[in-house]
Amino acid sequence: MEAFIAATARGELDAHIAAVISNRPNAEGLAIASAAGIATRCVDHTQYSSREAFDTDLAKAVNEANPDLVILAGFMRILTDTFVQHFEGRLLNIHPSLLPKYPGLHTHQRALDAGDTHAGATVHYVTCELDGGPPVLQATVDIDAEDTAASLAKKILPLEHKIYPTAAKWHLEGRLKLLGGAAIMDGEPLPATGYLWQS
Repeated sequence: MEAFIAATARGELDAHIAAVISNRPNAEGLAIASAAGIATRCVDHTQYSSREAFDTDLAKAVNEANPDLVILAGFMRILTDTFVQHFEGRLLNIHPSLLPKYPGLHTHQRALDAGDTHAGATVHYVTCELDGGPPVLQATVDIDAEDTAASLAKKILPLEHKIYPTAAKWHLEGRLKLLGGAAIMDGEPLPATGYLWQS
């Protein structure tokens, strides 16, 4: 989230952040966004008896901001199909692996355990399949012999902060779209792993 605030402040992302919404009342991001003059809202998931009820109110809160694009940033809850379908084509997420490798959790350790030579992160459109939406943009780092899951995460994080706002920029400029379940860039389908980030 802070990377998006910084990118808009620098003029790299020509966008207005309409709102920051969290499911945790004490989330640090709410205070950071508020200090930056951004509207904030909390929809506390602990106050709901079901995922469906929570997602209904979450969707209402998002709709009130009238966004062109919804960014998941550190949002660690699985969204219902109803929510995802409502925002289909304007819902982006970032995942700490080179999708389609290692959806889910513990991605860096899984890359190490598999003996991979590279790890990375993927920006993708969100679909009803967990971490299964079409990749848009990936960034990679070399895995060194001394790397741990923690050191990999530290190496990858700065790249996440670059590729996520870049993908959002492409979408907002109309260059990037989700059509028929595929990511389309400048009128052409993207490769199965999306573009590879070149710094």
